[in-house]
Order: sequence, then C-alpha cells, then structure tokens
Amino acid sequence: MSMSESLRNYLAARNIRAEHIHHPYSEGALQSAIASQVPLKYMAKAVVLEDHEGRQIMAVVPASHKVSLSRVNLLLERDCRLLTERELADRFRDCELGAIPALGEAFSMETLVDESLWWRDDVFLESGDHKDLLHIKGEHFRALLPHAKQGAIAFEEQTWH
Repeated sequence: MSMSESLRNYLAARNIRAEHIHHPYSEGALQSAIASQVPLKYMAKAVVLEDHEGRQIMAVVPASHKVSLSRVNLLLERDCRLLTERELADRFRDCELGAIPALGEAFSMETLVDESLWWRDDVFLESGDHKDLLHIKGEHFRALLPHAKQGAIAFEEQTWH
C-alpha cells in the first residue's frame, strides 16, 4: 500500500518533505521503530479516541507510552474512550489497520500531542502501511499540527520482571 494518500496530499499541500524509511514488515509503531532502529522516544504512535458526542480525536504519543484517558479527559474537559482498529477501518481507508499516521490534521481530526514528542528535533511515524516510516524534522512536525493541543497525556509503560 505504501504511503497513505491523505498523508501524501497533506504533506504536498504544505510543501513538506519527509524521509521515507523502508523496513521489514512489522505490526504497530513500537515494532516499526524497533525494525527501523529508531529510538522509541522519537517514534510517534497514533491512538484514536471518541468523545461522548461521537467526535474522533487523535492522541499522538511516543511508541513506548500508553495514553492516559484521565489526562486526556482533563485536557479536553470531556470524556473519551479508546476506539478499536476495526472501528477505524472506514475513517482510514487508505491505511492498513494498525499503521495509522500520527498526524491527525491530515485526516481532519482534532489532535492532541504528548509534550514529550512536541519539542523533539526529529519525529518518526507510520506512513499508512506496515513496511514504511516517515522521518520528519521536529519543526515540520509542529508546522503540520498547527491546531494541536499539547500536554502530558501519556505514561511510559512499565515492564515487570
């Protein structure tokens, strides 16, 4: 499938170039970062939520983190729930399930970005399939999300041994 057409058009309309990184097939942002040897703190993961009125919101967090619904709800001042990949199939028809690009505004979605990603010099994200990433300079990432809200909306997942 390669890059999402919605994403390609969004980047082209804003005259922003992104480095294309091909990698072995992988499921999800975390595995894509590992396959591409990208530090997890630079890999943006898209998590799609829905509020009580049915509006969809994209939360963008580092691949190694989980979204905190309580923090999101406080930031938005409304209740949200996580959507499943199956619930997203119609909205992201030009993307493979589990490979949604972490640029909500490219899909006309309200977007929240975890503050730990917002000021990174480099950001990596899924391109819409399970074999390709995009590398975008941080200043371009911020320019692509002019209406995004930033906040501490994620926490690092702890692994217990």
